[in-house]
Amino acid sequence: MKLLLDENISYRIVKLLSEYFEEVIHINKLTNERLTDKEIWNEAKAKGYSILTYDADFSDLATYLGHPPKIIWLRFGNQKIEFLASRIIRNINKVKEFEKNPDLAVLEIY
Repeated sequence: MKLLLDENISYRIVKLLSEYFEEVIHINKLTNERLTDKEIWNEAKAKGYSILTYDADFSDLATYLGHPPKIIWLRFGNQKIEFLASRIIRNINKVKEFEKNPDLAVLEIY
């Protein structure tokens, strides 16, 4: 799975997650411009990324537009990167199952 980190996720988590995913990149590495959620969605779709976010708007986009991209929606609020990484790694099997299931658009991690 290729992960695109939304603007609200620290770029510093890239190193902590890179061994668990095919690719992890922050949206700011793709563009220096501030993008709307829809523009981030389109960028992820065009380049084959799933989106990692705290933002509920991406779940709404998945409802209206379908998928890809898949959305990993973090439901525990803004936390330190070590907490964030440990929560994702702890759920890595769920993430991999989610990636393989073509019927699922959003994975919520608590």
